[in-house]
Amino acid sequence: MSATLVSPLSAILAVLCAWMLVGFAGLLRPNSAAFASRGLFPLGALLGLVLAGCGLWGLLTAPAQLTPALSAMQQLTLPIGLPDLPMHLRCDALSSVFLVLLGGAAAGISVFGAGYFRGPQGTPAGLLCLEYHLFLASMGFVLLADDAYSFMVAWETMALSSYFLVVTDHRVEEIRKAGFLYLVIAHVGAIGILLSFGVLQGGSWHFTFDAMRAAHLTPAGAGIAFLLALFGFGAKAGLVPFHVWLPEAHPAAPSPVSALMSGVMLKMAVYGMLRVSFDLLGGLAWWWGLVPISLGMFSALYGIVFAAAQTDMKRLLAYSSIENLGILFTAIGLALVFHGVGMPTLAALALLAVLYHAVNHAFMKSLLFLGTGSVHHATGERNLGRLGGLIHRMPWVAWLTLIGALAIAGLPPLNGFVSEWLLLQAFLFSNEVPHSFVNMLLPLGAGLIALVAALAGYVMVKFFGVIFLGQERETGLAQARDPGFMERAGLAWLALVCLALGLAPAQVIAALTRVGEQLNVGALEQSGTPWWLLVPISARQASYAPLGFLLLIATTVLLTMIVVRRLYHRRVSRVPPWDCGFGPLNARMQDTAEGFGQPIRQLFEPFFAMRRHLPTPFDVAPRYHVAIGDPIWNLLYAPLKPLVLRIAGGVVWLQHGRISQYLAYAFVTLIVLLALVL
Repeated sequence: MSATLVSPLSAILAVLCAWMLVGFAGLLRPNSAAFASRGLFPLGALLGLVLAGCGLWGLLTAPAQLTPALSAMQQLTLPIGLPDLPMHLRCDALSSVFLVLLGGAAAGISVFGAGYFRGPQGTPAGLLCLEYHLFLASMGFVLLADDAYSFMVAWETMALSSYFLVVTDHRVEEIRKAGFLYLVIAHVGAIGILLSFGVLQGGSWHFTFDAMRAAHLTPAGAGIAFLLALFGFGAKAGLVPFHVWLPEAHPAAPSPVSALMSGVMLKMAVYGMLRVSFDLLGGLAWWWGLVPISLGMFSALYGIVFAAAQTDMKRLLAYSSIENLGILFTAIGLALVFHGVGMPTLAALALLAVLYHAVNHAFMKSLLFLGTGSVHHATGERNLGRLGGLIHRMPWVAWLTLIGALAIAGLPPLNGFVSEWLLLQAFLFSNEVPHSFVNMLLPLGAGLIALVAALAGYVMVKFFGVIFLGQERETGLAQARDPGFMERAGLAWLALVCLALGLAPAQVIAALTRVGEQLNVGALEQSGTPWWLLVPISARQASYAPLGFLLLIATTVLLTMIVVRRLYHRRVSRVPPWDCGFGPLNARMQDTAEGFGQPIRQLFEPFFAMRRHLPTPFDVAPRYHVAIGDPIWNLLYAPLKPLVLRIAGGVVWLQHGRISQYLAYAFVTLIVLLALVL
């Protein structure tokens, strides 16, 4: 009993309950922003660090196999829930990785939120604190759930609490619409997940995950469960064509909420897909992996192309999240293919790429969203066309955001490079798959991933360059200043983690390998490899030394400084840049966000639904304007609106406002359900 009390699971459960208590404490002084920002949000950040430590404890002590004797410390049954279905909780290696992700990212975001949520937000500060910490706790319970009931309760709590956070400034109609769209697609995805669990129970009518693992499904039933799970978790992840909520909800939400949703909540979908695919489903068919590979690669390309065309900095980051989730699902599909054809080493490599990139994206994207939040708070602008030159006004934000931009662009020695490099290594070894069609298809995927990575670098040059470099495009930007200590501390924490994950990949992979071992996917052989060198398969084929890159960069900078000081000291004259004969340079001569994205718009024009406004001789102020729309929204979602309104109009007669009729509806429904069940 004493061992159970000090297990990682019990400690994690205590942290999640403490998060909920912190949230409810906000109701003690619901209108006091000072109470929430100075007391509750810092306390929530501290609990995030504790959760990350407990998750790391659970990961490092996770056994290679979950035997009944060892799993007793990792499983817990709470006497709450339905009469015959209490809540089952479990902490294994897979959930521990995502708990570290949740706690570490939440710590930095909560510290930033302590400085960000000091003014009026539309929702009272205490209620906002409750929604925020319920959101965090619900994501933790999603990761601990060990039965369908507790999973769906936590999943729906996560969706509802995040919905209320999205509509924090509910007085704005566009924000309410964005929140409603998010809620609708979240519930549609939840139906797919619920149906998947219904198939996974295999007719036993036992909904614990242990019962699902023991169920004997036909190949057709297993395939249906997999596709339903892909539909449900893909909708939450924002895979195309379920992505339409993401570029609407992220700009509508406050920046710390956007950081949590993009950096952490989207990874719950990745966790769920891994849980169903590699844990709950027994035998995996290799061709299942081709579906997430196709969806993932198309989503990655679609997301990054649309990111390149955006002029709103938060919409740009939202489309970038679609790209990164596409990469993650591509890696999941690749791991499924390798696992299905009996290639455990390559399956473990692809799974490591999934886990590493999930952790990386949590910190990189959170850092970028918080950086945009600082810019928005300081300038009141989200439009890239009205920003510029802020590195002089906001140096802290600029340099810390630069780390996130370089990381998500996939440049060494930062963390984004490691996971994308691992995925490319897995693609390059795909010629060993014993299927000629796959051998022909997967190398094309490697080229597409390389193209997406190059476009991601292009987008980050646009993002950082237009916001922070050049001259100020508006006179009001002269008043912009760096945020306070708490916001800078949150940004610095996330930037430091990005740097640490990039410089110590061998140590990170040594911990992540436990997931592949526990799920019987496979493991990489790293014995005999130096601690500073990352070797995915064989040192003769590929290796990576991040400290070598760092040393090379530092040496180059140092030698350049020495040469400049020795040879050109006091010989450099500072003059204005050459103006090409046009006179003094001004902000209007800089490249704009629209101009920066024009080559991408022309190259990938079929991706866009563009409306061009051409000036006419009768215009008082002639101006050429291009509006970029989403063709999937126009083709798939826009036609649904009149249909839904027509159906709603047809059943509106059911609503009369009379309690007796509503009770009659409930009684008839109960009789029908009893007849069907019995």
